[in-house]
Amino acid sequence: MSTIKNNLEHASTEISSTIHLLLFQTDIKSRKKVRYLKPLLNKHSDILGWSIDLEDIDKVLRIEAKTNLTEADIMGIVKDRGFHIEVLED
Repeated sequence: MSTIKNNLEHASTEISSTIHLLLFQTDIKSRKKVRYLKPLLNKHSDILGWSIDLEDIDKVLRIEAKTNLTEADIMGIVKDRGFHIEVLED
């Protein structure tokens, strides 16, 4: 039983070390603008999931990504589409 538990703990640690969360403040204010970015974010192989909180004052873009994807990568994608984006600090 302890072998199974150890394997699960190892797998969990391995997964969490290969995925990270990136948070950004944006000026994306409508569903139409979200749809404009959707194809780019959905097709990016290093993005595992994403969302934009249109109700939040900061219009937070939340990205779950593989660790090789950087904040600069995301900022470039969003800026290339004409939006303002900056890293959301704690």
